[in-house]
Amino acid sequence: MQLSTTDYLEEINKQSQSKFYDWSYHKLLQAGFNSEWAHTINSIVLLFLVILILLIIDFIARKVILSVVTRFIIKSKNSIDDYLIKNKTLKYISHFIPLFIAQQISPIIFLGFPNWLEAINKGIEILLVLNIMLIVHSALKTLRDILKTRKSFADKPLESYLQVSQIVLICIGGTITFSILTGISPLSFLVSLGAASAILMLVFKDTILGFVASISVSANDSIRVGDWIEMPKHNADGTVIEINLNNVKVQNFDKTITTIPTHTLLIDSFKNYRGMQTSGGRRIKRAINIKISTIRFMTEEEIKDLERIQILKPFIEQRRLEISEYNNRSQADQSMPVNGRKMTNIGLFRAYATAYIRQNPNINKDMISMVRQMDPTEHGVPLEIYVFSNDTRFEIYEGIRSDLFDHLFAVITYFKLEVFESPASDDLRNLSIKINHTHLQ
Repeated sequence: MQLSTTDYLEEINKQSQSKFYDWSYHKLLQAGFNSEWAHTINSIVLLFLVILILLIIDFIARKVILSVVTRFIIKSKNSIDDYLIKNKTLKYISHFIPLFIAQQISPIIFLGFPNWLEAINKGIEILLVLNIMLIVHSALKTLRDILKTRKSFADKPLESYLQVSQIVLICIGGTITFSILTGISPLSFLVSLGAASAILMLVFKDTILGFVASISVSANDSIRVGDWIEMPKHNADGTVIEINLNNVKVQNFDKTITTIPTHTLLIDSFKNYRGMQTSGGRRIKRAINIKISTIRFMTEEEIKDLERIQILKPFIEQRRLEISEYNNRSQADQSMPVNGRKMTNIGLFRAYATAYIRQNPNINKDMISMVRQMDPTEHGVPLEIYVFSNDTRFEIYEGIRSDLFDHLFAVITYFKLEVFESPASDDLRNLSIKINHTHLQ
C-alpha cells in the first residue's frame, strides 16, 4: 500500500526519534546504569542539552535580526523603527525561532516520557503566549512614544491608556495560560468566572481592593515600611511600620498607632516625606514679622557701627560704593533723605540674615537658601527665612531651626528693628496706668 506524503514524513520522524533516543539510552546502559535510571538521566541530560542549544539559537537569532534591522534603521529617516529597537519589539520577535524549534524537537527528546512531553509542550505554549504578550506590550509602548511626538496628543493621558491596555493584555494572557494548564476552553472559563465574580466581590470585597492597592503601591513605589507619611483625613502623621493586604499601620510621633485601609491609599491623597529624607535636606520655612513703624533709613554713624559686624562688612562696603555712584550720577540732593538711594535697617538685617545662613555649617549649601520679604499684613512685614537643614532627623532638625531663629531674634535690635507682638494683658494694664497717670497730672 502506497503511503501519502504526510504519512511518509511521519514515519521518517518516528524512525528518527527512535534512533536518536535509543542511541543515548544504550550508551547509558553500557555505562552501568539500570533501565530506570538510564531513562531518567537520559531525559535530564538531553533536556539541559536542548536548553543550551536553544539559548545559543536564541542568542544568534537575536544578534542576526538586530544587526540586519539596525542597518536598515540607520539608512531610514522614519523614527518608528527607532522606537521598535528602544522598546525591544524586535528582540521579542526573535524569541519565536528557538520556541518553534523547541516545539518541533521535544517529541524526539522525550520519546520515552509522555508525561514529561505533555508538561514541556504546555510550558512551550505558555512561553509562546508570554512572548506574544511582550510583543504586543512593546508595540503599544512604541505607539505611545510615537503619539507623544505629535502636538495633538501632547496633552492626552497616554500613560493611563497604556496601563489600561496592560491590564487587558494581562487578563487575556492569564485566561489563555489558565486554559493551557487546565484544558478548559477560555470561553468556559470566562463564563464560570462571570458567575462567580458577584459572590467573590461580595465576600472578598476588602481583600480584593487591598490586593489591587498593594500591587499598585508596590509597582509605583509610593510607600514603603519606614517611610514618614502624613494623612490628615485619617489623623496619621508618623512612620509606616507595617503594610499588609488589608491595612497599613502608621506609628504616629506621639506613639499612637493609626490603621489605614490599604485601598484608601489609591483614593485619598497623602504626603510621603521619603524624598526629603533621602535628599539630605529638610526645609526650614518661617517668617519674622517686623514692626512697620520701626523701618527707616540708617544714618552714617549707625552704618559705621554695623560695619563692625564681620559677616556684614563686605556687603556694606559694596552697597555704599553702589549707592555713592548712583547718587553722584543722578546728582541727588542729599539734604533731603528721600532723594537718591539710602541703606535701610530692614535691608541691612536681611543682608545679615542671608550672610549668617550662608556661613552656618548646619545649612545645606547644595539646596536653595534665601531671605525674602513677603507682602505686609496687619501683623507687620514678614521677613521669611527659606533654607534647608543638612540633617533630616526630627530632633536635630528642630535644634537647628531653633538655634537659627534664636540668633536672629537676638540680633534684630542692633538694626533698630522690632518684632511685631500683639499686646498682652500686661501691656494693656501698663497702658491704662500711664493714661490714668497722665490725667492725674
